[in-house]
Amino acid sequence: MRIIPIASGKGGVGKSLVSANLGVAFAQAGRSVVLADLDLGASNLHLVLGHHAPKMGIGTFLNNTKSNFTDVIVDTDVRGLRFIPGDNEIPGTANLSAAQRKALVKQLLSLKDDADILILDLGAGTHQSILDFFLLSGQGIIVSSPAVTAVLNAYVFLKNAVFRLMFTSFTKGSRASVYLEKLRKEHAGHHKLYIPKILPHIKKIDSTSYEKFISRLEMLHPRLIMNMVDEPKSADVAMKIRRSCEEYLDLKIEHLGIIYRDVVQDTALSSRLPITLYKPQSVLSQAIYRIADKILESPEDTYSPDDKQIEDSFQEAEMEAEADFDSKMEYVEDLLHSGAMNQGDLIETVKSQQFEIAKLKKENVFIKMKLTSAIQQGFVP
Repeated sequence: MRIIPIASGKGGVGKSLVSANLGVAFAQAGRSVVLADLDLGASNLHLVLGHHAPKMGIGTFLNNTKSNFTDVIVDTDVRGLRFIPGDNEIPGTANLSAAQRKALVKQLLSLKDDADILILDLGAGTHQSILDFFLLSGQGIIVSSPAVTAVLNAYVFLKNAVFRLMFTSFTKGSRASVYLEKLRKEHAGHHKLYIPKILPHIKKIDSTSYEKFISRLEMLHPRLIMNMVDEPKSADVAMKIRRSCEEYLDLKIEHLGIIYRDVVQDTALSSRLPITLYKPQSVLSQAIYRIADKILESPEDTYSPDDKQIEDSFQEAEMEAEADFDSKMEYVEDLLHSGAMNQGDLIETVKSQQFEIAKLKKENVFIKMKLTSAIQQGFVP
């Protein structure tokens, strides 16, 4: 069973849209798919799928772990796609205990005989539970938008994932564990801990722990999807995430591609249908199908892309961004000529994009202020 955790550094970047529509694409390709809403406490994946509010969900199981887990798995209208709802209404589901997390992981992994693909739609942020679910696979997907804060948070998420992997690799009380805990306390509140800087010392004081971590890190190959893109140039920020991961985390990431913002997505959502079903020929849907094909064509967890494959993935994403932009412009023209989009809709779309640009400018000013302050205080890499 291929496990695909899908995460984001912050909310509002379309993570659930990606999760739901990838689930549809995989099922349409003949795979048996289970889609789990693990955004506990803020579950809304059922809305993207077009389901009514579920009567039972993961929270139901977590509050009675002796109950039958299969009772919370429901069929969808898409053949081959099943759904595990999350829970908004049962208190505490967003903050799992270690026992609850272990019980849930056990049940999810038990689906291996009954599913080809398990998609985990994770919550936004870097809570320990989210990181642990993300690390269930070496090929988790991080979704970001081109917004400065989204890109920054995508990197922070991956950084926390790597350090979580390190913490769980070191035996409690080992020299490496003691050293890492000391560093964590010394640098609390700052982002000055970088893997390449601390690994040589860990190797020196505790070679066994070092080797264990390196072997696990070599199996971690996260993949990036840049969502809510408006123009090819805004997709270039993916390179910032790549460079930061390679320089500060010793982590190589692969680019699965970009997805353009599409006004039809809002119509699909209000129609209670995933956009891949509502408008399969739309630019957004075609991007989803292209990404799904890339995932299905790659080997499973043991896959380890080399530098050339990673470079090729970024170049391919860049070319796709250009091609999709041309298709998007043709698509808008077709909508206008067919009457599916009127002039008022086009004006609203332009206004929305202008608002996003204004918001990005404000974020840039904020980030520059933070960087200037950090430089003045000496907090630079």
